Amino acid sequence: MTFSICVHESYEGEDGETHDRFGVAVTTRLPAVGTLCPFVNEHGAVATQSLVNVDLGRDGIAYLEDGLAVDDALEALLNADDGAPQRQLHGIDAEATFAFSGEECRPWYGHREGDRYTVAGNLLTGEPVIDAVADTYESQREEDRPLAERLVDALEAGQEEGGDKREDLEIQSAALRVSDTREYAFDPSYNDLRVDASYEPIVDLRTTYERAVEGHEVLLDKYEDAYEEDSMDETNE
Repeated sequence: MTFSICVHESYEGEDGETHDRFGVAVTTRLPAVGTLCPFVNEHGAVATQSLVNVDLGRDGIAYLEDGLAVDDALEALLNADDGAPQRQLHGIDAEATFAFSGEECRPWYGHREGDRYTVAGNLLTGEPVIDAVADTYESQREEDRPLAERLVDALEAGQEEGGDKREDLEIQSAALRVSDTREYAFDPSYNDLRVDASYEPIVDLRTTYERAVEGHEVLLDKYEDAYEEDSMDETNE
């Protein structure tokens, strides 16, 4: 099921404390990939693809929340999965990465593990797709821009390099999810986005991201003080 990226970043927040954030983004030439593949919480990120087993993602991210290391968690799930040769599964926690591509995945398939990120793909035009995703993410890592925006850039780079090779499948989808250890008055709405059915899902994902950022800024301007005071009397309504 095409290509995805999982990442971990540490950063200093406005409170002066060090926080961890995790992100996952995916796109494919099928509808509604966001319902199947990406999983994230404040402990890590997981993507399950190829012949998808949603339980690998759902259980994997739950195990990370329980404190299990990502390599132990995902390896154990694959060992119990009779369909493992047809799966791709990769992910990251605060300490380590894990990536697996079963020998029965459809070519071109493969994965790449980098410094606090993983990328994997199948049914691609070739290895340059995942290299473009990884290289774009690496080149932008230190930029002072939201992770969600940079994940869209990484997906776009993979698509421009060829992406999914099934050109006869016109209805496509894309999704991104980001979570971190920082507390917000409102969780950023641009950190959990899906385009479920589109001819140009990454273009539409970027547009959705930009509108979500705009909407989030309006929300903060209108309601943040009220929530900090726990009273709607702080608003004009």
